[in-house]
Amino acid sequence: MQRTSPGGSRIAHVWHRLRGRGAALVDAQRGHLFVWSPVCLGIGIGTYFALPQEPGLLGWGMIASAFGGMFLACLYTRLLVPILVALTLVLAGGLLAGARTQLVADPVLGFRYYGPIEGRILAIDRSASDKMRLTLDRVVLARVSPGDTPAKVRLSLHGDQRFLTPSPGMTIVATGHLSAPRGPVEPGGFDFQRHAWFQGLGAVGYTRTPVLAVHPPEGRWLVIHRVRMAISAHVQGILPGRTGAFAAAITTGDRSGMDLGTLEALRISNLAHLLAISGLHMGMLTGFVFGAVRLGLALVPHAALFWPIHKVAAHAGLAAGALYLALSGGNVATERAFIMVAVMLVAVLFDQRALTLRAVALAAVIVLVRRPEALLGPGFQMSFAATAALIAVFAYFRDRDGWRLPRMAGWVAALVISSAVAGLATAPFAAAHFNRVPHFGLIANLASVPVMGALVMPAAVLAAVLAPLGLSWVGLKVMAPGIAWILSVADEVSGWDGAVSHVPAPQAGVLPMLALGALFVILWQGRVRIAGVVPVIAALALWSVAERPVLLVSESGGLVGVMTAEGRALSKPRGEGFAAQSWLENDGDGASQPLAHERWQVDGAAFDVGDTRFWLETGRGARERALADCSRGSGVVITSADLGNRWKTAPCTLYDSGRLAQTGPLAAWMQDGKPVLRPTRKAPGSRPWIPADQ
Repeated sequence: MQRTSPGGSRIAHVWHRLRGRGAALVDAQRGHLFVWSPVCLGIGIGTYFALPQEPGLLGWGMIASAFGGMFLACLYTRLLVPILVALTLVLAGGLLAGARTQLVADPVLGFRYYGPIEGRILAIDRSASDKMRLTLDRVVLARVSPGDTPAKVRLSLHGDQRFLTPSPGMTIVATGHLSAPRGPVEPGGFDFQRHAWFQGLGAVGYTRTPVLAVHPPEGRWLVIHRVRMAISAHVQGILPGRTGAFAAAITTGDRSGMDLGTLEALRISNLAHLLAISGLHMGMLTGFVFGAVRLGLALVPHAALFWPIHKVAAHAGLAAGALYLALSGGNVATERAFIMVAVMLVAVLFDQRALTLRAVALAAVIVLVRRPEALLGPGFQMSFAATAALIAVFAYFRDRDGWRLPRMAGWVAALVISSAVAGLATAPFAAAHFNRVPHFGLIANLASVPVMGALVMPAAVLAAVLAPLGLSWVGLKVMAPGIAWILSVADEVSGWDGAVSHVPAPQAGVLPMLALGALFVILWQGRVRIAGVVPVIAALALWSVAERPVLLVSESGGLVGVMTAEGRALSKPRGEGFAAQSWLENDGDGASQPLAHERWQVDGAAFDVGDTRFWLETGRGARERALADCSRGSGVVITSADLGNRWKTAPCTLYDSGRLAQTGPLAAWMQDGKPVLRPTRKAPGSRPWIPADQ
């Protein structure tokens, strides 16, 4: 008879105890595991986008083999089944992101183009420099074959453009500059190249010559866009100035009439979310329609007694939301908001509670399956963070015995709590993406959101209802005082001292760590959820000590930024404004480019970073001066001139425009007293959105 050794017996005993505790832990989460589905999908999607190169068949095959082994292990113990499902969802997220990346593939312009540009207008908006911007399809470029021509391009209009009133569906022609979308301006920065890939943009550029119409608006599917622009013009005709521009933005999604000053005031006061058609607007609109229809039917005795009036109201809310989605242009943020609202209204149709974390999770799954790239954007992160936090907090109060307030006090408390919770939930994501923290956003939202919900949105519905009778002006006039109040609050709060502070960009892993910790607190059942606070605190601690590059070099070699005690010093006061502003924002520096240039205390071309001497040579004669600097045999020479392949054999470390075109912008961090340069650009062709011929 074979005996078990005492050591083996103890190991078996510990194993059985661990299995028992693990099974109990999993059983406690039964019925609450679905809410983790979008989290697992998101981990897979995020991992795919973080990979340095596109995963090949071998990589996917190895992962599939590992899952096969996990499946066999699940036959031994049911404890591993939830883990297998979670890992399967992670893999599915990566596969969805990879499939979506290939599905949206379109030609990308492989060189800098100047010449005639012809195309049909798809969309009209404004650039960050407040210039009108056209998105074109059916693009025709001289000397470019149809197979190499981008499916869509975006063109900013500079100069005198009074000869054209653009309209969706119109075919135009212009002479302008186009180039492929550029990548990040520093390592880890916003990747416009990837963003443009998923928008289908194969080139971006500008024109300084008048744009001419070739054909009038056409295209049946663009009719809705023309209706949008007509409604926008009608609204701004009745309500002139920025009040009308705000009204047009929240009803049709047309923000082309908003001036930069008003936009900045809304951002500083944390009211910019009122301008973007998102969950707040969709929820207010459908909620108002739902409540109005239900109240109206309740006043009819027969309907109140024999009709499922709440389901009829839900159908009306869905119809109103779908119409709003169409009229607002159907952009990603509005589509996401409609999906969230639709899931909740469908829950009402099936006699389920509408506002639950399961409903939010289902909406998130639908959005991620449709557009995996949405995970990376601030809109997805902020809207779902706010919604999940609000539902969790109000569920906590609902389940507390004795937590009851008088009706009026309850409304006030709900308003304060919802504004505070939504603000706290979205603050880290807003700070990470926009590098600013509004300090008086709670006050501004408490003063504005009730007006938006009680006056502005109901008046918008009234205007839509009266429009067939030619009386839309009645609703718009009712809306005007509410909008004027919101804009006055934005102006007032944004003018207060210390209204906003600037924060540096976090390290790559900070935001995922913070989000996963917060999700664990919200989604996990039981006291163990408090453990989620640990990664949140750790993420904030890492963020607080984020180290910015001591040196940044633009891709052209014409702009350099050196970190000083006063902040980043820029080598020139104007030019390459996008890179300059991005660097300063990522530093958490609110200075403008001219102000940052005043910190540039460099005489001549030479400057020191740590123990290393650098030379910056731009303008006329840069080629000869750069070669002379390099002949000294040490240091680093940066120049906007093209020196061919001389950098390969130069006695110094040489970065000319040709080499920088390969490396992309440069960033340097200190190591042992010396700056270590790091390129931004990944290898050409390593990801689908990085052209192989780049």
